[in-house]
Amino acid sequence: MEKIESSSRKDLLGFQRTTRTPCPSSSSPNNSRSRSQTEQGAGTSADPISDVPNFLGTCPDMCPAKERAQRERLRDLSVFERLNGNPGKTSPSLAVKKFCRTISTNQVHASDLRPPSVLQNTLKYLLNLVESSDHPFEAVHDFIFDRTRSIRQDLSMQNIVDNRAIYMYEQMIEFHILSHQKLSRCGSKTDISSLYHLNMEQLMKCLLSLLDVYSINRISNFISKKEAEFHSFYVLLHLGCKIPTMGNSLSVWFRQLPFPVLHSKEMQFCRTILRYFRMGDYKRFFSTTASEATHLQLCLLEPLLNEVRAQAISYINYSGYKLHPYPLLHLSNILMIEERELELLCYECGLKIVTDEAGCKLLPAKQVFSLPKSGFQSCGLRKIEKSQRL
Repeated sequence: MEKIESSSRKDLLGFQRTTRTPCPSSSSPNNSRSRSQTEQGAGTSADPISDVPNFLGTCPDMCPAKERAQRERLRDLSVFERLNGNPGKTSPSLAVKKFCRTISTNQVHASDLRPPSVLQNTLKYLLNLVESSDHPFEAVHDFIFDRTRSIRQDLSMQNIVDNRAIYMYEQMIEFHILSHQKLSRCGSKTDISSLYHLNMEQLMKCLLSLLDVYSINRISNFISKKEAEFHSFYVLLHLGCKIPTMGNSLSVWFRQLPFPVLHSKEMQFCRTILRYFRMGDYKRFFSTTASEATHLQLCLLEPLLNEVRAQAISYINYSGYKLHPYPLLHLSNILMIEERELELLCYECGLKIVTDEAGCKLLPAKQVFSLPKSGFQSCGLRKIEKSQRL
């Protein structure tokens, strides 16, 4: 495998490392990290790489003893870390290392960093909290959000880019994608909106890091089991009106993909969906999504669906005949949404719905259309939410 030079990078959220005078250490191509072409010029970058010579952490617990004692003293413990509810007491089985926004590598010791096996166990512990019914999902998400950033920080500090890192990055991305769906269903409150955008930001950073690690580990024409699907998420994140710039144009990015990834069924689905989205072919957009999307792809797309539906409504409103209103039930079947939910969406877009003599609801054309000021609420696909997808 070709050796890749490392370059210094800064986390957009403030995590920055200072250079440490190198000490004698063996260097391995597998323990170097590259700045992928994916993120050059990007508005969102992958996690920063470490300038520290390769060394392995020795912390045996989810949180270093020094940090644990300090946080007990400061009563800086999450509700998930408190021993018997005591805000000033925790234990090695409850405390999880917090993310540190700014850290100097001059002060990092092996005892401060968790080795891969401990990081894997920590991540497993955190993900088991996702379905907790004792606390609101926003509280659970806030805790896991911070502690998984700390896991990524430890991976980066130790330049861990092997199969274990791939598996952990994939799990963390799955968490952010599922959170993307759940948070979008929580409404448009200010605090939820903030969590939603922060989650999206970390999802993109984590995904870019994973794509970096994929490229480092790739052997000629070999891809890991989930690589094609996780590459497809990068494409889906380019859909919609509120996605920040992630790097080079997709046409350039596609040309850099390995042949097996580019021609995988997951990537073919995404390219098809992207084409339908840009063409405004909403009927094929929804039918293809319903029949071909994986569970995670659907979770990533769900917050976008009402945006596509609103675009479809605008097409019908502008192109339809004023004397021939469009049957709302027929449109709801095409857009895979309940009729009553579609009616609410029409109202949010400033459109009125009428009822004919037979009691059928109709959408008159040539009305004044406007996008909802409060943004789009999340609404899934009616025909596939009741069945379990693979």
